[in-house]
Amino acid sequence: MGTSIERVHHLSMMLSRETSFPSSIHRAKGLRSLLINSSGDPWLGGQWLRAALPDVMKQLTCIRSLNLSRSLTKEIPKEVGKLIHLRHLNLEWCRELVSLPETMCDLCNLQSLDVTRCWSLKELPQAIGKLIKLRHLRIDSSGVAFMPKGIERLTCLRTLDCFMVCGGGENESKAANLRELKNLDHIGGRLVIENLRGGGIEDDAEAQLITNKKRLLCLELNFCDNHEDGNLIEVLQPPSDMERLRIGRYAGIVLPNWMMALTRLQELKLFDCGNLEVLPPLGRLPNLERLELGGVGGLYELEEWDGIERRVGEEDATRTSIFIMPQLQHLEIKTCPLLRALLDYVLAASLQELRLFDCGNLEVLPPLGRLPNLERLELGGWG
Repeated sequence: MGTSIERVHHLSMMLSRETSFPSSIHRAKGLRSLLINSSGDPWLGGQWLRAALPDVMKQLTCIRSLNLSRSLTKEIPKEVGKLIHLRHLNLEWCRELVSLPETMCDLCNLQSLDVTRCWSLKELPQAIGKLIKLRHLRIDSSGVAFMPKGIERLTCLRTLDCFMVCGGGENESKAANLRELKNLDHIGGRLVIENLRGGGIEDDAEAQLITNKKRLLCLELNFCDNHEDGNLIEVLQPPSDMERLRIGRYAGIVLPNWMMALTRLQELKLFDCGNLEVLPPLGRLPNLERLELGGVGGLYELEEWDGIERRVGEEDATRTSIFIMPQLQHLEIKTCPLLRALLDYVLAASLQELRLFDCGNLEVLPPLGRLPNLERLELGGWG
């Protein structure tokens, strides 16, 4: 016995060249979730969606979840504002999507918005600050070039995967600055800050833009090319429980003072930091499991890194031994032309993977026989 369309609450549709958009869907007044899959024929599916979506949104106002991911629709119709019960909107991989209507900001119950990999989408709606119930905002790998003013009002956010700093120009007047991050203290998981540069915030030593985000476990700081500002990176101090940190394209000569306070750090990646003159004593990070260095200036010998003193025997309290990154499992060094030596005591016995690329000045490999757990060794452009 078939189910009447009027009684359907959850519907998944696949559009193809052999089928047309079903007009009967307008009778599904009680529909709560709708997934439209046009991957069978993306171009044709996109055509049908553009024609059908306005009426769908006018008629099916009870929808709580709408998934249009991977469709080729170029815009979301203004009628989306009629879906006042909508909680989840998934537009991931809509690579031809160029705009979102301002009426989307009338969705007072919206909790999640995903525009990941919407490459053609250049900006979010200007009134996004009205979405005060929004908990998850995902924009990573999209074309979004800046965060709109008012994003600081989204204090319920639990996920903000990327914060784009405006690079100036015509968007500057409508773009949020870094200070709007300060009140978003419930953000957890991973946060990427792109296009970092000055703008006054670097002079505010008490800014604490990220320090109070206790749920944050992974932070990526990617600077505008050749931007040198040691003060700016100092005010971006993460919480002490941070587990993963990546810094890219930083042009300063020293790393921030707060780095050595991250005693629970498990992963550190430094890329294209060509002006660095000295590295901090990374050997003092007792939980570091993964270290990747690429294009880091001033890197000569790892023997200069300080270790951690540990008692060797209970009977002899005065006997100590030096351990360098005792938990290290993965070490990768790329494009460090000044690196001369990798001394064996730098490499923990727990090391499982060693990758060295374009270290043309490296003369001697460490004694690999002392690494019983090594599973993978990669060399490129060595010696």
